[in-house]
Amino acid sequence: MSSARDELAVQLKQHAYLEGDFLLRSGKRSKYYLDKYRFETRPELLEAIGKRIAALVAAEDPAAELLGGPELGAVALAAAASISSRLPFLIVRKAAKEYGTNKRLEGVYEPGQRVCLVEDVVTSGGAAIAAIDVLREVGLVIETAICVVDREEGGAEALAAKGVRLLPLFRASDLLSI
Repeated sequence: MSSARDELAVQLKQHAYLEGDFLLRSGKRSKYYLDKYRFETRPELLEAIGKRIAALVAAEDPAAELLGGPELGAVALAAAASISSRLPFLIVRKAAKEYGTNKRLEGVYEPGQRVCLVEDVVTSGGAAIAAIDVLREVGLVIETAICVVDREEGGAEALAAKGVRLLPLFRASDLLSI
């Protein structure tokens, strides 16, 4: 690991790692929680993460024309990566808004464009899969997802079953070993 990556891992654990008894979105219980809002709301961490996501998109999915960020947690990450990569981003809503345009997908796109999904913390992959389904329903191509932390609890395998590879900036084991 590079020293900048090591420092970012230390900062993530310092600011976002909590111990206790937590119910995760997946329905599982955990003795630790990685609170994404504790790193997404700190400008220095958000900037560093956005740059790392942008670099990973350029290296691993260079044909990507757009980034996609599921609401609410990944929107700030997609925006930060968009600024660094100069790629526009889409916001994937959990449900269509009930006013105005009634859209579930916000932003400008054309069917056939390639999207790289940006996620925060992936456990089972449920939220990412829901976003992938929305993106594919409108004709967008998605084969890669990048997350800040993979909890290593089946998310990568669930995404692989949908034809999407998950590329984490960090694995939970990286952070837990600090």
